[in-house]
Amino acid sequence: MTIEDGRNGPLDGVRVIDAATLFAGPTAAMLLGDYGADVVKVEHPRRPDPSRGHGPEGLWWKMLGRNKRTMTLDLSTAEGQDLMVRLIEDADVLIENFRPGTLERWNLSWDRLSEVNPDLVLARVTGFGQFGPYARRPGFGTLAEAMSGFAAMTGEPGGPPTLPPFGLADGICALATAFAVMTALRSGRGQVVDLSIIEPILTVLGAQPTIYDRLGVVPPRTGNRSVNNAPRNTYRCSDGSWVAVSTSAQSIAERVMRLVGRPDLVDEPWFATGAGRVAHADELDAAVAAWVGERTREEVLRAFEEAEAAVAPIYDVRDVLADPQLAALDAVTTVEDPELGPLRMQNVMFRLSETPGRIRWTGRPHGADTDEILHGLGLTGAEIEALRAKGVV
Repeated sequence: MTIEDGRNGPLDGVRVIDAATLFAGPTAAMLLGDYGADVVKVEHPRRPDPSRGHGPEGLWWKMLGRNKRTMTLDLSTAEGQDLMVRLIEDADVLIENFRPGTLERWNLSWDRLSEVNPDLVLARVTGFGQFGPYARRPGFGTLAEAMSGFAAMTGEPGGPPTLPPFGLADGICALATAFAVMTALRSGRGQVVDLSIIEPILTVLGAQPTIYDRLGVVPPRTGNRSVNNAPRNTYRCSDGSWVAVSTSAQSIAERVMRLVGRPDLVDEPWFATGAGRVAHADELDAAVAAWVGERTREEVLRAFEEAEAAVAPIYDVRDVLADPQLAALDAVTTVEDPELGPLRMQNVMFRLSETPGRIRWTGRPHGADTDEILHGLGLTGAEIEALRAKGVV
C-alpha cells in the first residue's frame, strides 16, 4: 500500500508523533490526522498499542489508527532513543502518555527534546498530571469518571454510582488535548502541554464546585431526570421503544404539557420556573408517561414535531446507521480498508467549508511504515535490518 503524500487539509504540513497508547492521546492524534496532519504512530516492536486488540477483529484500531503512518521503535534502547530524537528534529508535536518520569528515564527529557527542536509542542497526557501526590499512579478514564464527580451523580436515586459503558473521560480528554495542541501551536512557542484525564471531564460537569462552595449543595443521583427542569426523562412507547423528552426552555415545557392533555398544569404558579417544575416532577412525568405509553414511537415523534416540542428517539447503533439526518450529514461514512473491504465508521467530527478534513486510510498494520520512515531519516536498508535484528524496530 502506498500512503498518499498530498493531504490538502488545514493541518497539512503539521507533523505529529503519536507515542501514546489506548485512547485519550491516540484519539487526539487521530483528530489532528483527520484534518491533514502527518501523524506517525510509534509503537513498541513486540508490544503494540493495546487498542489493536480492543474489540472484535481489531476494529477499534481501524478507526483509532486512521490517517496514521505506523512504525516500531523500542524507546528503552539507546538506538531507539536516538532515532526518536531524529524524528523529533522535524516534528511539530509529540503526544505521549507514559507515567511521569518515563521519558526522562529514557533520556528523552523535555530539556533534550527542546534542545534539538525549540519549537516542539510536547503533549503529556496522564491520569493525574505531571506533579502532585497521585502523579505516578496508573491513570485510566474509569478513574477519572469516578473521581471527577461524574459517577457519583449518575444512576438512579438510591442506586449505586454508575460508570459509562465507553471511554467517556478519555474521549473528552482527547478533544481537550487536540485543542491544547492547536493552542500551543498557535502561540508559536515550543512548550509542554500537561493534561490530566480527570480535568476535562471535571470541567464539562459544570458549576458543581462553585455551587457547593457557595451553597453546600452536593448533586444527587436523579436517574434520567434533571435537577434544573422537568419534565425531562425517558418514556416508553406502546411498541416497546423509548423516547427522550427535554424541556430546558419554559416555552417547550408548556408545549409538552398542552400536547399530553394537561394544560391545567401550565397554569399552576410553580410551573413558571424550572425549580418549581422539578419539585413536581412526579406529577409531570406521570402525565407524559401515560400519554407516550398509549402511542407508538412514530406517533409520538410526529405529534411532538407538529407541536414544536423537543423529543428524540432512543437509538441503538442500528438506528444510528439508519437515521436520515445522520445519513445526510455523512456522520457515519464508508472507508475502504485493504484487508477488510468497506468499513463504516464515524466521519471527521466537523465540516470546514474551505479546508475539509477526511479519512484518507484506516488503521495500518503494526510497523507497516517503519522502513519508509527510517529511510526518510537517511538510514539504509542494511542499517534498518540490523536494528530489526537487535529488536530496536
